[in-house]
Amino acid sequence: MLTRIAAAAAHFGRDLDHDLGRIGKLIDDARAAGSALLVLPDAAIGGYLADLRHPDPAAFPPALKPDDPIFERIRGLARDMVVCVGFCEADGGDRYNAAVCLTGDGILGRHRKVHLPAAEGIAYRAGNTFAAFDTPVGRVGMLIDYDKTFPESARTLALDGAQIVACLSAWPASITNAAPKLSQDRQSRLFDLYDCARAAENQIVVVSSNQTGAAGGMRFLGQAKVVGPAGNVLARTWAKAGLAVAELDVVQEIGNARRVLNHLRELRPATYRAAE
Repeated sequence: MLTRIAAAAAHFGRDLDHDLGRIGKLIDDARAAGSALLVLPDAAIGGYLADLRHPDPAAFPPALKPDDPIFERIRGLARDMVVCVGFCEADGGDRYNAAVCLTGDGILGRHRKVHLPAAEGIAYRAGNTFAAFDTPVGRVGMLIDYDKTFPESARTLALDGAQIVACLSAWPASITNAAPKLSQDRQSRLFDLYDCARAAENQIVVVSSNQTGAAGGMRFLGQAKVVGPAGNVLARTWAKAGLAVAELDVVQEIGNARRVLNHLRELRPATYRAAE
């Protein structure tokens, strides 16, 4: 069955009404393109941190409870579309960099970012699990930003049956060694490399969204894309805002990729050193 999948590159900030309006526009655009799945960036609700080295608690993104009314509004916008969206989650006195996957019928899955880079631990607590879940477009797992740097993250989801991994990011250009052009930036190269590697090594579909524009001293890369299970980029936005839309038969493409060499079946976990 052919499925159209969209990954968004767009800028989001602290104004929740403005964010919701942009989310609605992206959902409308994805629906007009025939997409059944839309992956929005990390921190699409409330924006990301303005400084990764010295985050200011007075400028943290607003923390929302999982049952905040804004999710009901996004469900109303999504209707029959599967939508993944990032936000800052409040849990008692703790804050998490989090994502939900939903349709008009309700929440399908949740994820809290596990790997916290630089000084992000000042703003958020770390999540502690990766789990796939069933959706109308297939079995899906989610990663946030730095999670995709670690092969074990996507591998855990693939072993849990994920056919599609949604990677939601607010991924900036290099903070310490900025390049004159985003296309030449070290982080730009790594962002693309991780997307393609995670898809190829697990023989799954990776849908990678990202923020664009700037916040504080950071420039976000954009580069939203859909990657096939052979590690091939099927659609991308480059550094511009917009949607990367690809149409494919997810089950068939995964089957084709695994026909001779099936990486998950050929794993030899007894020979791998366990993490300490």
